[in-house]
Amino acid sequence: MRVLLKATMDTEKSNEAIRNGTLGKLIQESLEQMKPEAAYFTADNGRRTAYIVFDLEDPSQMPVVSEPFFLHLNADLTYIPVMDREDLQKGLSQLGR
Repeated sequence: MRVLLKATMDTEKSNEAIRNGTLGKLIQESLEQMKPEAAYFTADNGRRTAYIVFDLEDPSQMPVVSEPFFLHLNADLTYIPVMDREDLQKGLSQLGR
């Protein structure tokens, strides 16, 4: 299932990760594991935030994806199921049947 992972990082923990050089490595390793179709980085409500769209093949992947963000960045994570244009068209075509 295609999901949007919103990872909002704790400012102090992410500052520490920047200072000790581990933030870039953590993000790189996470993206290599997830193989996202898109990844965006911004500030949301004053906190470093990543928006990552990837295929969550099985819910059992959630701990593997989540724990590095929890352990190293004290991040708040949200998983949101999302559709692309083709998924939406497929879903809409099934309405009214």
